[in-house]
Amino acid sequence: MHRKMILALAPLLALAQSPDRQSAGGGTAAAQRLGLKQAVEIALAPKGNTRIQLAEELVRQSRARSAQARAALLPNLDGQFADQSQTRNLEAFGLQIKLPPSLGFSIPTFVGPFTTIDARVSATQTVFDFSSIRRFQASRAGVRAVEADNSSAQDQVAAQVATLYMAALAAQAHVEAAQADVDLSQALATLALNRKNAGTGTGIEVTRAQVQLANERQRLVVARNERRQAQLQLLRAMGVNLGADFELTGKLEYAPLDAVTAKQAIDKAFAARADLKAQETREQNARLSYSATKFERLPSLASFADYGSSGTGFNNAVPTRTYGIALRVPLFDGGRRDARRSESASQLRQESIRTTDLRNQIELEIRLALDSLQSSEDQVKVAREGLEQAELEVAQAQRRYEAGVASSLEPTDAQTRLARARDNQISALLAYNVARINLAQAMGAIRQIVQ
Repeated sequence: MHRKMILALAPLLALAQSPDRQSAGGGTAAAQRLGLKQAVEIALAPKGNTRIQLAEELVRQSRARSAQARAALLPNLDGQFADQSQTRNLEAFGLQIKLPPSLGFSIPTFVGPFTTIDARVSATQTVFDFSSIRRFQASRAGVRAVEADNSSAQDQVAAQVATLYMAALAAQAHVEAAQADVDLSQALATLALNRKNAGTGTGIEVTRAQVQLANERQRLVVARNERRQAQLQLLRAMGVNLGADFELTGKLEYAPLDAVTAKQAIDKAFAARADLKAQETREQNARLSYSATKFERLPSLASFADYGSSGTGFNNAVPTRTYGIALRVPLFDGGRRDARRSESASQLRQESIRTTDLRNQIELEIRLALDSLQSSEDQVKVAREGLEQAELEVAQAQRRYEAGVASSLEPTDAQTRLARARDNQISALLAYNVARINLAQAMGAIRQIVQ
């Protein structure tokens, strides 16, 4: 699946990672079109957002720790070869053999040097150890928890990128609105100049129109700068080259959602939220770890064996072997097991508290998101009505000014209110789309709405 996604996004990734975006003719290469779905997919790619890369590494580490825990249940096989030259003091071993002088010889105290060799293979195998089994089960639960954390990180990155994409769309809409205000101001300035040349206008009207035009051009410059900043924030969240040139294909618009009650949203969140699954798995991990410490009091059974050849040289080495079963019965360890059991019980209680707290936090996020969504919907409706009235006012004021029955103050004031109405609509649409993203993230469905 990752391979297909990378192939589909290859042109975008290549452009995003290339520092040189000049075309062969010396001009700038055409900007790649970027939709919300593509932006999220690039961020979630293996080489995308930094947080995704770090989460993947945590998954690999967790799997490695699980493999270490599993090793305690698998056979342990060792091979060794020793070639030794030794000397010994027999008296150090308590060997003091004194023979009668009449025998004509005596046993020396110092023996050696002599050489021994030993080539051997040793094996051990745990037969029965409940504590090790529980630790392995706990490590597997830890892997599932980290994998769920990885999925939660992907949801959070998807929500971050979607929010920044909407912010970039809002910045683009502000630029378009500012450009429309400049065009309107330019038309009014031209009209004022024509009226003056025809003898029906005054110089103050021309000056007033030129001042308004300069103000709107200033707003356009600021809007373009804010658009570039929003695009840079989006590129940074996507994890691509900040010099990449993208053209956003989405539009900041109102798309109504299906009605959902708070209970329905909360139930769906409890079933789908990856961070809640991760926390519940961490609680299971703590429960298994607590069980492992309790089982440390049980006897454990292990088998052992070795086989090899030993002697004073290769020509006289003979096969030797050892095998057997060892039963280990814990008796007293100074209270270390009881202390570990108390510690693991406390950790289990902590994870249980965190699970309850996270459930409460999810419910809070759902209710806040629903309230924000309802409020932003009302804002969109009011802003749309305000924009329609402001556009009518500008048209009427412009006609009155052209007919000579009103001064230039009327279209100038109307234009100011129109600019405010446009900004209000953009802000309302941005708030609504961000509220949709927040609700989807709270319900654990963020990656469904960006498809």
